Amino acid sequence: MRLNSIKLSGFKSFAEPTNFQLPGQLVGVVGPNGCGKSNIMDAVRWVLGESKASELRGESMQDVIFNGSGLRKPASRASVELVFSNEDARAGGQWNQFTEIAVKRVLTRDGTSSYFINNQPVRRRDVQDVFLGTGLGPRAYAIIGQGTISRIIESKPEELRMFLEEAAGVSKYKERRRETENRLRDTRENLTRVEDILRELNNNLDKLEKQAEVAATYRGLQDSGTLKLHQLWFLKHRDASGEQERVKKEASDATIALEARLAELRHVEAELETVRQAHYAAGDELHAAQGRMAEAALEVSRLEERIRYVVEGRQRVEQRLIELKTQTESWEERQAQADEELENIAIQIATAEEQSEIMAAQAEEQAMNLPNQEDAVRAAQAKANEQRTLVTQVQQQIQVLAADSRNIDEQSRQLRGRRERLATERQGLATPDTAKLQDLQQQTAAASEAQEMADARLHELTEEVPALDEARKAKQADANTQLARQSDLSARLEALRALQEKVQTEGKLKPWLAKHGLDGLQGLWTKLHIETGWENALEAALRERMGALAVGRLETVRAFAADAPPARFAFYTAPEAAIANTHETLSKLSDLLRLNDAGLKALMNDWLEGVYTAAHIDEALANRARLTHGEVIMTREGHAVSQFAVSFYAPDSEQAGLLARAQEIENLEREVRAQSFIAEDAKSALIRAEAAYTEASQRLVGVRREATEVQTRAHQLQVELLRLTQQAEASSTRRKQLEDELFEIDAQAEGLAERRATGEGRFEELDIQLGNTQERHAELEDAVIAAERRLTDAREQQRALERKAQEAQFSARALAARRGELQRALETAAQQMATNAQTAEALQQELTTLNDAAAQAGLQDALAVKLDRETALAATRSSYDDLTLRLKRADEQRMEFERSLEPLRASITKLQLEEQAAQLGGAQYMEQLTAAEVDLEALAKSIEEGSVKLYGLQGEIDRINREIAALGAVNLAALDELTAARERKHFLDSQTADLTDAMKTLEDAIHKIDLETRDLLGNTFRQVNEHFGRMFPILFGGGNARLQMTGDEILDAGVQVIAQPPGKKNSSIHLLSGGEKALTAIALVFAIFQLNPAPFCLLDEVDAPLDDANTERYAKLVSQMSESTQFLFISHNKIAMEMAKQLIGVTMQEQGVSRIVAVDMDAALSLAEAA
Repeated sequence: MRLNSIKLSGFKSFAEPTNFQLPGQLVGVVGPNGCGKSNIMDAVRWVLGESKASELRGESMQDVIFNGSGLRKPASRASVELVFSNEDARAGGQWNQFTEIAVKRVLTRDGTSSYFINNQPVRRRDVQDVFLGTGLGPRAYAIIGQGTISRIIESKPEELRMFLEEAAGVSKYKERRRETENRLRDTRENLTRVEDILRELNNNLDKLEKQAEVAATYRGLQDSGTLKLHQLWFLKHRDASGEQERVKKEASDATIALEARLAELRHVEAELETVRQAHYAAGDELHAAQGRMAEAALEVSRLEERIRYVVEGRQRVEQRLIELKTQTESWEERQAQADEELENIAIQIATAEEQSEIMAAQAEEQAMNLPNQEDAVRAAQAKANEQRTLVTQVQQQIQVLAADSRNIDEQSRQLRGRRERLATERQGLATPDTAKLQDLQQQTAAASEAQEMADARLHELTEEVPALDEARKAKQADANTQLARQSDLSARLEALRALQEKVQTEGKLKPWLAKHGLDGLQGLWTKLHIETGWENALEAALRERMGALAVGRLETVRAFAADAPPARFAFYTAPEAAIANTHETLSKLSDLLRLNDAGLKALMNDWLEGVYTAAHIDEALANRARLTHGEVIMTREGHAVSQFAVSFYAPDSEQAGLLARAQEIENLEREVRAQSFIAEDAKSALIRAEAAYTEASQRLVGVRREATEVQTRAHQLQVELLRLTQQAEASSTRRKQLEDELFEIDAQAEGLAERRATGEGRFEELDIQLGNTQERHAELEDAVIAAERRLTDAREQQRALERKAQEAQFSARALAARRGELQRALETAAQQMATNAQTAEALQQELTTLNDAAAQAGLQDALAVKLDRETALAATRSSYDDLTLRLKRADEQRMEFERSLEPLRASITKLQLEEQAAQLGGAQYMEQLTAAEVDLEALAKSIEEGSVKLYGLQGEIDRINREIAALGAVNLAALDELTAARERKHFLDSQTADLTDAMKTLEDAIHKIDLETRDLLGNTFRQVNEHFGRMFPILFGGGNARLQMTGDEILDAGVQVIAQPPGKKNSSIHLLSGGEKALTAIALVFAIFQLNPAPFCLLDEVDAPLDDANTERYAKLVSQMSESTQFLFISHNKIAMEMAKQLIGVTMQEQGVSRIVAVDMDAALSLAEAA
């Protein structure tokens, strides 16, 4: 795999689309500073998945988009594409079959980042998987950014270990281990969830068995109740049709009577219109007279305002003249004070200038003496710093020796333990079988794809079923609530009807009424409607008259005198006229009645004449003094208060409570009808919700079973594949690795013993040298302190003289400024006094113009005109009031006719409403029967055969509803749920066993991954260490270097670099110079390349710290390694440029925009030779 080309567009300074080819193995990028060379390296790092803005030299990821220049607008997006040749099929995953791979990344201003491989959208992880184990990546060892070459060698042991892992190719093992751990964690979570579900399921099984029994009973009752409800609707529809015809005829007769009364009203309205026209004319004349009166009053007001303006103006001018005189005197006094102060300021300015010159001369003289004292301080500090450096160097050498001694002891202990472990491990090596590896890879890929599809379907249904279950429960609760309410209302209504019927059919009067043929007539109470709460008051006032029967003429009841009723009883006939209220402030009980029959209303006014109402007994007692003989005040409770007595009400007859019960029965009938529709709607919604939940639950069981089977199969294949792969990779190399490590351990132990002996002798010499240098340093520090003290005193004295000179200058400038202010004040005073004189002259002229004599004369004439017009207005208003009275009387006569029409209209409206109600009732019952898809002929036949009566049906329905309500909440799907729950329990038991086996398999897989990773990483460490020891002398021209583990466990131990250039015995990498660190890092990176060459390597000015000799060795080594690895390097060094086979020049002729110029060096040399 090699890099063929790089395409940039809108990335950093590359504003235009730029494409440069990389045909050679050595490509150099050159150009002046700041032209955008390093942006090429950033582009490669960015497209490989870098997500940290600081690694791309920016604050946010939006900084990689071209931000505009002086001549260009900002770009809307950044795009980078790398084109690779994959002829060796080194790319990972599904892309290894392509001979060319194009990796592209696009970022827009809104923050959208997209990755593409061969123009197919992919994830960032997919891009990283392609280069996994190749050394390429956003922060891999194959891309060395500007200034980072030395940071590699100074990295912490844990960070340096990451390069070793990438070289060993264990990153894919780590990724596989991470995925296995994730699956293990998911398996444990799934097992916990399954166990929780099993516990809950066992608790629900008992409940479902009981609910299934209740559901069967419920369905039987519901079927019986539905049949009786349909019979009830059919009978009520038949009764409603008959009632509609009767009411329709009564409404027609009432309409004829209303039209006759309207003809009389039209005659009265014609007379009223004549009077109204005369009233309009008189009103217009009145308005005209009022307008003339208003004009006269306005003229009087205008003249009075003119006189008031003249008087106030004279007062204002005189006051202003006094104020101007006072201001002029004040300005004259200010002018005299300013002249006196100017003379004093001139003397003070001369004194301050003289003092400033003296202080400045003294400060300058003192400043000339400071340089000599400063030179003395610097000389003393230089000697002390030189001695301090010697002390620090000796102390560092001692610390290095101590650290090296501790390190030697620790390394010796680690070597002994490691040798024992390696010897033991060598005895237990085994060779695995690899025959089934290729077949398992194909099966695993197919199983993973099937598992993803099954998981997607399972996730969708897992979210859907609980939502449907909650909806089903909510519908069940709503249906039960509505059914219970319907049963309660029906029971209350039936009880009230039974009580009302019992009151009417029992008692002493029943036989007497039947004897005289009066038992089929309705009593007066059936026609009375009173405001809620006043029923007892009306019953207390009417008593036995509540059950009175209507007769055409009262004379007809004489026949009953010979056979009188056995109890109190009354007959009535309706009078023609109403009785007026004699107490306007008291409310009559008859006013609370709602009656459409005018005759019945007149009768109630007669019977309740003198009966008034009060909200409570206290109010009644307060108003009793206003009552006359025979009048009484009734309270809500039925208590009666007369002028001299109080009677408390209590039900004393069989007719008590008839009116209140009748009104309550009427209200309950409306509520029961409305509630029956609501209950039916709730029941239908429940059936739909239960069907949806059952269907989704069944689908979930099937999908869950399928997902588990697919998951189990995929896990088994992955575990088997992992096991065979690990065995195949590890068995062939491990034994040789162990032999090499044992030999290396023996050699390292001998080297440590030699280092320990050398360090002990050097430590004694450095201890003596440290004492001498510290003593001399203390003496020099005392000399520095004394010189600095003398210099400080001289500087303080010089600064004090300068401050005094500045203070004198400031004082002189302040006095000069004050002098200017006083001069300006004198000019202002003179101008102000001149202005005041001009203003006073103008005011004197204005005073002569203010005179009110003409206005006084006009005011008297205007008052006379106003008096005449007031007299004319009074006469016009008197005529208008007479016509208004005539109009009112005519209108009252019209209103009296209209009021007489109201009872007729109300009667017609009532009959029409009753007809409409009967029609709507019949249509409603028919709609219910049609919606229920009832066979009407079969239903009618069942009613006739069973002799079904309307009055008994509602009781049967209520009884069934009570039995259903007594069942409580019913789970209609309990039978299906019970079967599904038992199947689910069997499935969950099987799933628990499968998950337990899967956990064991995954834990074994992680253990095997760790074993193979340990072997692979140890082998890589030894080989890289060997290459590093060989590369280091090549780059340095001598010396030695090696890598060392910082822990016993290779899986988490860090890596430490130990390097000693020629002629140096340093024990720490931090003691090397910048150039030495750079060369050491280059040697380490190239040593990794020897083991696992990356497809290409990017080097950004890594030769910057090197001198010419080291640069030549570096260039020579890069040229040798270019045979197996493609290099793209940035450099300003001419020696490095000479090794390039192709040069790419980056220019910035247009400010802020980078462009590419490519040169093929071989072709250029050929042209030069030809010329």
